[in-house]
Amino acid sequence: MAHIRDVVVDCRHPASLARFWAAALDGYQVAPYDEQELERLRGEGVFDPEDDPSVLVEAGAGVRPRFFFQLVPEAKTVKNRLHLDLSADDRPAEVRRLTALGARVTGEHEGWTTLADPENNEFCVFG
Repeated sequence: MAHIRDVVVDCRHPASLARFWAAALDGYQVAPYDEQELERLRGEGVFDPEDDPSVLVEAGAGVRPRFFFQLVPEAKTVKNRLHLDLSADDRPAEVRRLTALGARVTGEHEGWTTLADPENNEFCVFG
């Protein structure tokens, strides 16, 4: 039986989108870069983690899903076929927090708000 290992998001700038989602999701953080990972990146010609083509956001050992933000050359052009639904005890406060991080409200509905992240990927916040 299969289970979700990772959620992978194609994007134009993985480091900045990873920081947005690490801040948006409770308990998640951008995975730290150890010397081995920095050496691996240098071997690929990447000398600044800000230019990392694949950035990991995780909550801790064994917690799933993890999120990978991976560089793709094309911009998002159509509506997502898959999106995240988030829950919050205080939906209006959470929407304000997420917009302060860089999200944009795209729709208000009874019981949920639709937003777009800084690269225009849709997601919803439920109360």
